[in-house]
Amino acid sequence: MDRNGGGGSDPADVQGQAKDAAFRPRFMEVPTFLRLPLAETAAGLDIALSGIPFDLGVTNRPGTRHGPRQVRDLSSLQRTRHPTMNVEPEAQCRLADLGDVKINPFSIEDSVARIQAFYDAVRGHGARPLTVGGDHLTTLPVLRALKPDAPMGLIQFDAHCDTGGPYMGQPLHHGATFKLAVEEGLLDPKRCVQIGIRGSLSEAGQWRFSYDSGMTVVPIEAYFDRGWRDVIQEARAVVGDGPVYVSFDVDGLDPIYTPGTGTPEPGGLPMHEAQRMIRALQGLDVVGADVVEVSPPFDPTGNTAMVAGTILFELLCIMADRLNPAP
Repeated sequence: MDRNGGGGSDPADVQGQAKDAAFRPRFMEVPTFLRLPLAETAAGLDIALSGIPFDLGVTNRPGTRHGPRQVRDLSSLQRTRHPTMNVEPEAQCRLADLGDVKINPFSIEDSVARIQAFYDAVRGHGARPLTVGGDHLTTLPVLRALKPDAPMGLIQFDAHCDTGGPYMGQPLHHGATFKLAVEEGLLDPKRCVQIGIRGSLSEAGQWRFSYDSGMTVVPIEAYFDRGWRDVIQEARAVVGDGPVYVSFDVDGLDPIYTPGTGTPEPGGLPMHEAQRMIRALQGLDVVGADVVEVSPPFDPTGNTAMVAGTILFELLCIMADRLNPAP
């Protein structure tokens, strides 16, 4: 029985998680990410979903602190089984929504420390994090909490490289995340791929760090010239078989799909091709992932959050299938 409702008994899957969707219409109950159960800790979980309601790192339009709440609501549109990958995450892994990180809305530094402490606990329980932001600065403390034995790879869907320097004297902001992560030894730049980069610049060398450090940058012009299959094949080759983090900024998509974001850039990735690219990552060792930069105040329709919920489900499917492949 899928989540459309219907008759029958109230079964439980092999992991013991209640599969009672037939008795819970999708418009009912307190919303959670993908209608997963709530949990207080990541103990016993394979993948822990959580929200980071934070927007102190934005350089222009705020509002991403409201992103996790709306994505929870709109993610109820997702059902349990992926239509093409033969993956049913709830049947293959232990999953739960841990709620939101309790950030400090008056301090960037304290909030970053709180985020890292939250994910330190997730990692301590052996669970892999899947996060909804929040602005893109939130990725940095998550990467810090993963504490990789060696620098990880990165596949980043984004309009911006986010490898800039300090902004108005502040080193911690959403446009510097991946430069800081490389400098701290969290990411191997030669195993980092940035897909969809575009938009006007503040200065000619705004993203020079990406190129100089050896990251693979795919500007949107090259993306459309080459096609999604060739681009994602290269991304798989660049990151290889080692641990990789996947970060999806919704401004990577064209704003016809995601107008509710702080820094929209016209001429972006098509939604269907983004879905196909994520599916093409099936089998990679994705140790964590996120969907960031959903700003509900700029999209009263809720479409941006619905799209983010769809991306969240795609990411969950590739992570779950890596941990416990479908037969």
